[in-house]
Amino acid sequence: MARALVLLAPGFEEIEALTIVDLLRRGGVEVVTAGLEAGAVEGSHGVKVVPDRQLGEVRAGDFDAVICPGGYPGYENLRRNRRVLELVREAEKGGKLVAAICGAPSVLAEAGVLEGRKATIYPGMEGELRKGGGRPSRGLVVVDGKVVTSMGPATAFAFALKLLELLAGKKKAEEVKKATLAHLGAKLR
Repeated sequence: MARALVLLAPGFEEIEALTIVDLLRRGGVEVVTAGLEAGAVEGSHGVKVVPDRQLGEVRAGDFDAVICPGGYPGYENLRRNRRVLELVREAEKGGKLVAAICGAPSVLAEAGVLEGRKATIYPGMEGELRKGGGRPSRGLVVVDGKVVTSMGPATAFAFALKLLELLAGKKKAEEVKKATLAHLGAKLR
C-alpha cells in the first residue's frame, strides 16, 4: 500500500487539503497528515483539522509522496519552515513524488526541486516558479518526472486523482473517479 504525507500549515486551503486526503484514502493510499505544531490546524476559511502527527514525527523516507496544499497564508507558512523544506528535498532525492497545489509550488521552488522542471502555480505567481529555476506551464495539473503541481481549489479534484493514479494505478484512479461522479464534470457545466 502506498503512503502519502500531507503537510498542514495554519492557513491551508481546505478544499485542496481535504480533497487530496479524501480521494487518496478512497483509493487505498495510506494518508498521514502532519501539522507544523501540536493541536488542531486552522485552515484559511476557519475549518480546523486535527493532524495525525506533528512535523517532527515524520520522515520523508517513510512515504511514497510528500504533498503540500496551498492556501493563504498556508503556503507561506510551509515555505518558511526549514523542516518542511528538508522533507521536500529528502523526498525528491529519494525518488518519491513531491506535489504541491495553488501557491504551494513556491515551497518546491524554495526547496530547490523545480530546477529545469515544468510546473504550474496559482495564476499570477509564475515568478515564484522562475525563482527556483522552474519552467511555468499553464496546465491545470502538470507532471514532470516525480514532481506534480496544480493551480488551485478548482483543480484539486483533478490533482488528487492524478496523485492517486501515480500512487495506486490508473485503474484505481478511474474507479474513484467514477464512484465520486468526477467523470460527469464536463456535463455539469
